[in-house]
This record gives sequence, C-alpha cells and structure tokens, in this order.
Amino acid sequence: MPGENLSRDEARERGRLLSVDGYDVSLDVRSAVRAEDTFRSLTTIRFRCSEPGASSFADLLAPSVTSVTLNGRVLDPSAVFDGTRIALDGLAAENTLVVDAQCAYSRTGEGLHRFIDPEDGEVYLYTQYEPADARRVFTTFEQPDLKAPFTFDVTAPESWVVLSNGAEEGRPSAGKHRFATTQPISTYITAVVAGPYHYVADTYRRTFDDGSELEIPLGALCRKGLARHFDADDVFTVTKQGLDFFHDHFDYPYPFGKYDQAFVPEYNLGAMENPGCVTFREEFIFRGKVTEAAYEHRANVILHEMAHMWFGDLVTMQWWDDLWLKESFADFMGSLSMVEATRFRDGWITFANRRKSWAYRADQLPSTHPVTADIRDLEDAKLNFDGITYAKGASVLKQLVAYAGRDAFLEGARRYFKRHAYGNTRLSDLLSVLEETSGRDMAAWSRAWLETAGVNALTPQATYDAQDRITELSILQEAPASHPELRPHRVAVGLYRRQDADGTLVRYARAEVDVTGPRTMVPELAGTERPELILVNDDDLTYCKTRFDEGSLATLRARLGELTDPLARALCWAALWGLTRDGLMPARDYLDLVLRFAGQETDIGVLQSLHTQAQHALDLYTAPEHRDTAARALAEGALRELRQAEPGSGHQLAWARHFAAVASTAADLQLLQGLLDGTAKIDGLDVDQELRWTFLQPLVAHDADDTGVVDAELARDDTASGKRHQVRCLASRPSADVKARAWADVVESDTLSNALVEATISGFAQPGQRELLAPYGARYFEAIERVWQERSIEIGMVVVRGLFPSWQVTQETLDAADDWLTGHAGAAPALRRIVSEQRDDLARALRARTCDAAAGERR
Repeated sequence: MPGENLSRDEARERGRLLSVDGYDVSLDVRSAVRAEDTFRSLTTIRFRCSEPGASSFADLLAPSVTSVTLNGRVLDPSAVFDGTRIALDGLAAENTLVVDAQCAYSRTGEGLHRFIDPEDGEVYLYTQYEPADARRVFTTFEQPDLKAPFTFDVTAPESWVVLSNGAEEGRPSAGKHRFATTQPISTYITAVVAGPYHYVADTYRRTFDDGSELEIPLGALCRKGLARHFDADDVFTVTKQGLDFFHDHFDYPYPFGKYDQAFVPEYNLGAMENPGCVTFREEFIFRGKVTEAAYEHRANVILHEMAHMWFGDLVTMQWWDDLWLKESFADFMGSLSMVEATRFRDGWITFANRRKSWAYRADQLPSTHPVTADIRDLEDAKLNFDGITYAKGASVLKQLVAYAGRDAFLEGARRYFKRHAYGNTRLSDLLSVLEETSGRDMAAWSRAWLETAGVNALTPQATYDAQDRITELSILQEAPASHPELRPHRVAVGLYRRQDADGTLVRYARAEVDVTGPRTMVPELAGTERPELILVNDDDLTYCKTRFDEGSLATLRARLGELTDPLARALCWAALWGLTRDGLMPARDYLDLVLRFAGQETDIGVLQSLHTQAQHALDLYTAPEHRDTAARALAEGALRELRQAEPGSGHQLAWARHFAAVASTAADLQLLQGLLDGTAKIDGLDVDQELRWTFLQPLVAHDADDTGVVDAELARDDTASGKRHQVRCLASRPSADVKARAWADVVESDTLSNALVEATISGFAQPGQRELLAPYGARYFEAIERVWQERSIEIGMVVVRGLFPSWQVTQETLDAADDWLTGHAGAAPALRRIVSEQRDDLARALRARTCDAAAGERR
C-alpha cells in the first residue's frame, strides 16, 4: 500500500503543520476470546494546525472504519480512508478527530498480538509498535516528534490483568480499565498488555539528598504456564539496582510513575522500552538450567530498557535519522550500569566479545552507514535497528567517555534531560551540551565517529636492538577503500610475556596513545624488553579491528590459553575471529585454536561465543574437501571437554549444547540418544526438558522417520515452547517432502505466527542437508519480491534473511544473487538491502573457503 511507508519528507511537513494536545484511546478486546479477527478501536485526537485551511492526514492500518468525525463534521469513511491513511482537509486552528474502527489482531508480533496458549487455551494480548505499528491499534500521527499525553481505557474479560503506560485509575464498569494520562510521549512507546497473566508486585523506594522521597510501584508478569519458572525476585533485584544507579547519575527522577515489566510470548525483539510498561520476550524466563551468561544478558536488557526511560522516552529523537540518540546510549548505559551496580562485574568482557562483534560485522556490509544515518522512510528505519546503531554507537560513546571525561559526559546527560524533557532532539542538541561540559570540539569528534562509516584496522609494528629491546614501536592504521576515513583513536598498547614461575602470559608494560593518521609512534614503550605479544587496543578503549604482528600471532597460536587476563583474552579471540572472517586465517586454524584452548576459557559468555563461531567456521568457512574431517575433530573435542568439565557447571552445559550442535557420526548420535533415554550418563549433567529438545534436534535431522519421537516429546512438553521446538524438529528432517511442506508453510501461506515462521525456517535450513536444499536457491529468488509485497515487513525480513540459500556456498549462488540485484533495481530498497547483505556474507564465505583450501595445499 503506497501510504504505509511514511517518508521523512512527509513527516517533516506534517510536523511543521501540526502539534498534538492529547489522545483518548478506547479499546474493546473482549472479542479476543471469541476467536474473532478484529477489535473495536475508538480514538479521539485533539490537535492544532499552524495554517488553518491546510490539509494533512492521520495514520491507521485497519480492515474497516465505522465512522470518522472531524470538528463535528461526519466524513464518509470510504471517501477519506484508503486502508493506511485518513485524509484530513480544511483543518482549523484547533481540531478534534474521532475515528471508530475495527482493527485486526496480529499474528506477526506487530500491533496488538494475540497468542493462544496451547497448554491451557488461554488468550494473551500485548502490543509492539516500534517504529510505526501503533496505527495498527488506534488512529495516530505516527511519527516520533508529534508527542502527546495519552489516556487509554481498555475493556477486556473481567478476570484479565490489564496494563498500560499509566497506572490504573479505576474500573467504570465491569471489565473496563481506565488508566492515568501519560506525560507527553511518542506513539511508538504506548502499550497495552492484557490477559490472564501471572502478576508479581514489589516497590522501589528512594530518599534523595534533599530529603524528598520517591516510591515506584513495580510489577513483573508472565503467562500462567511459566509462573513456576518465573524468578521475579531476581528481576526486581536488578531493577532496583538499575533505578539506584540512574538516580545517582542522572539527577532526574524516574518520570513515568509505575514500572511494570511484562514477559510476553512470540515477541520479535529482545524488549521494548514502553514507559511504565516495558515488554520482554518470555524466553528470558528460563524453563531449564542456563549459564550465568544468560542471567547477565537478561540483566543487561533490563538495564538497557531502563536507560531508555531517559534516553528515548523522556527525550526522543526528532526522526529516525537520530535513532542512535536512544539506542547507542541505552546500549552503553546498560553495560555501564550492569558492571557498576549489579553482580555482573565482567560485563565489559561481554561487550567486547559479543556486542562489538555484532558491530564489526554490520560495519563491513555493503549497507554500512554512519551512526547518524540517512533514514528516508519507515522501511529504512526498520532495518536500522542494527549493530551500528546499537553496538558501534555504544562503542563510540565508550570512547567518548575516555575522550571527554566521565564527569563531563554525565553532566552533559543531566543537562540534556533537563533542557529537552518531553521534547525531541537532533545530534546538534547533544553535541552542544557535551561541548559545554567538556570544553572539547565535539563537531570534529562527531565528523570522525558519527558521520562516517566503516571500521579501521590497527596493527603494531616493532623493531628491536641486539639486546632484544624495543627500538621503535608504531601503530599502523588502515581503512577500506570504500570508507577511507582514518580516525583519531585513544588506545592502550599492552606488552605481554611469560612469567617464569608458572609460564602464564601477563602484561608487563602498557602505554596509552592517541592514534592519528596512517602511522603513530608509541615512544613510551621504547627501551622495554621484547614482548611475546603486542596487544593493540588493550582494555578495549576504541572501536577498531585489532591485528597482530607475526611474533604476536605465533604466540597466540602456541599459548593463547596461557593469557591470564580475561578481557585481553577475549580481545584476542575476537581479533582471531576477525582474521578468519576476513579470509586472512584459515578456518581450520581457527578451529584448531578452539580445540586446543577453548577448554581453558573461564568466561562462560566468551566460551559460548567460541562455540557459535566454531560452528559457523565449520559450516561456511571450511573448504568442502576438509569439512568432514574438521567436523569429526570438533565433535571429538566437544565431547572430551564435556566429559572433563566440572559436573553441574555452566561450562559443562555449554559443552553439552555444543556437542549436540556438531554431532554427526553414528557414535555421536548414539550417545545423544542414550542421554535422552537414560541409558547413558555424564556425571552432573541434568538433561532437563530444554536440553532434551537440544539433543533431539540433531537426531531428527539425521532420520526422516522420527516423527513419532518428536510427537512423543511434545506430549512430554505440551507447551508454547514445546510447540516451537516440535515445529523446528519436524522441519529439520532429511526428506524432500518435509522440505517442500516447510517451504510452502512459510512462503506460500501466511497462517503461521511469527514464532512458528522462525521455528520452521530454523529447522528447514540445516547446513548438513545441502543436496536436499539445492532446489530452493532458484525458488528463493523467484519468490522474495512477492513475499515482500504480501507480508508485513517483520515477516518479510525473517523470510528473506532466513531462506537466503547460504547453505550453497558456491559461485553459482553468488551469481544468482548478483543477477537478482541487477534485474530488480526497482525493488523496495529495504528488500534490496537485505539481499545485498546476504550476498556479501556469501562472498565472504567463498573467500574464507579459498583461504582454507590454500592452507590445505600448503600442508
């Protein structure tokens, strides 16, 4: 539909004309339990127009509109509503718009999502809007700068828990909930959660230095079926620690009254920062044993969303160009608060290991963009919730704190909140307060770091005298030809060598230096003894690719496990993975490092990343003629580490999962079967329900006749989670008929929910079934434009990314992608972006395989 994709120019013009005084939104969702497709949505908007007589439009995506009234004039819905917009002509200086519509329940996680729990038949509802899906639930001016107070009332079945942004003020009639009017907020962060949720309450109390007191009602909720697994106490602990931290540092009390946190089913995102009613994916409620990294990740997400209450909700970007003004800050402040206020003190290791890896990948794609992006329309905005906007932006802010000073940075944030509370901002607004507080030239810093794309590579270069002392140490900076900007970097350079006592690698010298231009000297380290390892960007102060000189690389190949500092070790692992992705280190060399040293890794998050990367290297980067041998070695190594891991530890659990992921031989599968049926045991390994599904999936992927086994497992676990696992397992069976049905379910039908679409694709695309999947390469390129046109953007993204034929790493597949891009120049830019990104990953895999094959020839 032409009006669905709002452009920046349209938003600017509407923002110039209109200002909004308030919304009254009344929803009747009693139809949800009657299996009806729609619900009643009655919206009243009071707004002003700076040019009386002008025309504009309101946004609404709805199957039908019952009535439209503008300033008392009854308008013909068929004349003013085209399915996406309501035309508003002859506006007055002050206006009242009333729209009565039938809006649709969602099965894609966009708008008002309806979930029917297979365990007990209960119905659960929640909303998700970002960037522009509030218009699927009520009539809006759907752009972030038209903020307004909202008053919601919701009529629902009487037994339901119903929440919105504001506190409930009363129940005027049976089943009708009326909520307090919000502060001025953007449409995309309004929220409604309704259903027979399990609700736990608590309270946060704070006394400030001036003697004033703050009390915030806290709530945490989930489906009834998950209540027995819900550790709400831990959620509240992190929540209170976060509120303490942000009150200590922001000097602006939490401004939105209550603080509910809803863990909801079939959620597309990690979480969403709706003020007073934050929503999370329910997978953060753990049904079985998980590693400490999972708890850390949950804490980080809780704090990320909490930071948004100030960065994003209180102060909001003018348009999606400055999405980073909320996401980068929330990503950085989430990690900072987690490290300083919670039990997860090693959060910067996770940041370096996982978040920055995400950023480095995104920054090397053809779609890379500056942190401050050029967002032409809503489709652009949807795709820019990426590793650059989040993790690169957060990395740049981490560096900014070192550049401007922590005190100046936080004082800038405090002034920013007070100056722009309940308003909208651009990049210049933030830079101006940071210049005030730091005295630094923020414009030059912004040009280098926020307004250009790409990632620099830093490589040490050293010379030595006859006594093995450094005569000269320099850092070489490079940039790709596509993004040649050489940036200023504040880096630490660490020198490492073995200690005689125990042979461990420890840092014995360190210097900080400002890197500028192609070559920067480090005079502070001249005269020191020859190191065995030179680590550029030690302590992870800047955002760059870290490279090694030959001697350092040789040290890591021989003694990576002897490096005692966990952050330094994580940085080295990340750099080695970067070399592998860039086709500069053979994939089997990386796998060899994992086999020899991953068992010594103490940080569980780093270990789990190594497992993921090893599987990726095996499936995509290893030369085909060496893959079977490499796979056997990886599985043997995983089993060895599994048996040697401390019984009952998180490391044992991580190795068990990794073993299941790489198991392929008859002996491997026999062991998995034994662990499932109880005929095999590994001391301390509790095979709970989640781990049962993990072990079952590879068994099914190797046996097309295992339908009965999968159904029997679902009978043990007849829950929403069990259903997703069942769908994934069934789609993974090695059968042409199975693949054809899975393809049809996803591509030719729209009956599956968002969660089951993802599960089906996950099962369909098995790397060990390349021959079975071969026919779907051509079919993919024939179908994707139609899928993009017919489905919602969320489902379109999942299908186009998930079914790209990455299982066929061949020049033929690469040529097919190139032919599609050449022949579809007029396709939607967002669709072309996804295909070009997948094409780039495929080209990278081909280069990596060439590197790996060449290494095999040398051997």
